[in-house]
Amino acid sequence: MSLSVTPPSALTDEERTLLPTGADIEFYAEHGWYLTKKLFTDDEVDALVAASDRYYAGERDRGLPLRPPRLAYWDPSQGDVQRHNDYVHYEHDGLASLLRKPLIGAVAAALARADEIRVFQSTLIYKPPIAGEPTNIVPWHFDKHYWSPSTSDKMLTAFIPFHDCGEEMGTITMVDGSHRWQEIHRDDSMTRHFAEREAGDLERVLAENAAFNHASVVKVPMIIPKGHMSFHHCRTYHGSGTNRSPRPRRAISFHLQDGGNAYRPYVLSTGETLTYNHDVLVRRLPDGRPDYSDPDFCPVLWRDPGRPAGGQPRQED
Repeated sequence: MSLSVTPPSALTDEERTLLPTGADIEFYAEHGWYLTKKLFTDDEVDALVAASDRYYAGERDRGLPLRPPRLAYWDPSQGDVQRHNDYVHYEHDGLASLLRKPLIGAVAAALARADEIRVFQSTLIYKPPIAGEPTNIVPWHFDKHYWSPSTSDKMLTAFIPFHDCGEEMGTITMVDGSHRWQEIHRDDSMTRHFAEREAGDLERVLAENAAFNHASVVKVPMIIPKGHMSFHHCRTYHGSGTNRSPRPRRAISFHLQDGGNAYRPYVLSTGETLTYNHDVLVRRLPDGRPDYSDPDFCPVLWRDPGRPAGGQPRQED
């Protein structure tokens, strides 16, 4: 299974007005985050909700061929905690058909200044409306730590809520401009997922890195109307608080890679090679490396017409 490649000409004139402006792209480069215009219609968002309901009820179009070691995969036996389910773009065609909307890839390409955008990962998220539920709190982190086997520093994430999403619901919150900080004291622990670390330790890391960069920790909650989404750079610190509202916070975290991204060995201090979940799922390149352009797991979402499939950008005559 692979998502179809859709050229930019598939955008309607109305959709083209929803792309980031030059000023928006500069803002993203400076701040590390961007709030979009309305990229999904209300009907499309409602279709996401319905598809996610079917997914939670057990509907799958295909299953993963094996279970990677760090897979996030909530099931009802885990109870009313915050739910995370990876690879929903692979397992469920109803969700995939909405996520492959060309406009999302075109926005990502503009922000990343890339001529190709591929899916990297998709995670379905559900925060129950339980103010005291500890799993609802996502501590400060940035995604590139978990993607250390990736060569690109242009990777980015779209956070796509299924409803109006504000502070009461525990919306995603960015640390403004933190993607431009120089990192200090990195060790193997930083490659572990935030769920495997103490929140206080991650708060300390954030404060120490801010102090080293002579920067203030400016936390900006994303107030996202239905149909809109936020994007953030792979090195932007972000997190979220608990859900204090009377309804669940439902969303997809849609991780994207530029066309230049590829696997690289990342060796820990123990001598062990760090692996991402893809590394046991995707096809292999001739030299044995995992192929982060495998169309089944990392399909192309957007490609500039000047760049042919599998080739270099065309030169102008």
